[in-house]
Amino acid sequence: MNSDSNYPIFKVGDHEAFMEFAIVQAQKSPPAANKFCVGAVLVDADKGEVLSTGYSLEYPRDYKGDPGTTHAEQCCFIKIADGHNLPEERIYEVLPANTVLYTTMEPCNERLSGNMTCATRILRLKGAIKTVYVGIREPGTFIANNEGQKRLEANGVQVVYPVQHLRDRIMEVSMAGH
Repeated sequence: MNSDSNYPIFKVGDHEAFMEFAIVQAQKSPPAANKFCVGAVLVDADKGEVLSTGYSLEYPRDYKGDPGTTHAEQCCFIKIADGHNLPEERIYEVLPANTVLYTTMEPCNERLSGNMTCATRILRLKGAIKTVYVGIREPGTFIANNEGQKRLEANGVQVVYPVQHLRDRIMEVSMAGH
């Protein structure tokens, strides 16, 4: 499924390597005072294979008529959808059985830009993503209390924070431009 041969292959279960790669994606996001720089990596956890990557604002506002700005998780999903000529909500049809998502920041459950939340995007994939590995919780900078983790867990998605020692670095990258 890996359509980009430039993606590295990591040791299965190497959470630090996958999160480091998500941080690299976050660093590609244009810094701005009105958003976070977030990176995400969609992974076939059985093979250690990166399926797609994404970062905040990688795609233009209102991409394919979806209102608002693009978030990192959404950009991962767009690449899979475009690569398989599917609408984003049907990528569960082509994802490997043990697909996981690494994201530098907790998936959003509220959007100020009018776009669908990342938690909703994950949940509408009908259980294709059963685990989300998160670098940091979303700070209360824009949304006072993001409940992405709570919503995902309430719907059967496990949320894990595997790299606490990278927390300060992820926060620094996320806040670029603030």
